[in-house]
Amino acid sequence: MNTKKVSTSIIFVALFAAITAAGCFVSVPLPGGVPIVLQDMLAILTGLLLGPVYGTAAVFVFLVLGCIGLPVFSGKAGIAVIIAGPTGGFLIGYLLAALTAGLFLHFLLPAAKLRETPAAKQWILITVAAILANVVNYCSGTIGFMRVTGKPLAPTLAAVLVPFIPGTIIKIVVSIPLTKKLRSVLANYLSI
Repeated sequence: MNTKKVSTSIIFVALFAAITAAGCFVSVPLPGGVPIVLQDMLAILTGLLLGPVYGTAAVFVFLVLGCIGLPVFSGKAGIAVIIAGPTGGFLIGYLLAALTAGLFLHFLLPAAKLRETPAAKQWILITVAAILANVVNYCSGTIGFMRVTGKPLAPTLAAVLVPFIPGTIIKIVVSIPLTKKLRSVLANYLSI
């Protein structure tokens, strides 16, 4: 990899980490302890757009920023938010979801073959990647919430899944055309 590609990769990782961190300003608290946030969509979009290596790296940088004290976890900060907070499983889920989305598209819709892949197939693969990444995020978040609160599965799902389904559908619907449009642009600058 040449120096220009390495520099560009670092810039995109930093940019997407900053975009995900900035998502903390969109947070609606709910009584169950898990707020409505934009960061889950941004983390997954990072994986969809930057691929498994750079997307995961960007989300990892975002998590490190929060762990060292920047209030990027919906206004909170510190490693304790991840370890002992009710949303810690979701924060780890962001990393896993970005990796999942990036790997899925890396193998099934590589950027090098975007031009020769029919548009309908691209839409389908991007949709499946976005849904799969959200499932991974919710599984991680559910497990983390149950671990911290000690609640059984049914009340946990009522607190961390059911109220968020409509918003998640909207986030997926927004992510798909963004990915379709921007992935080919970013492919000019990164090896995704």
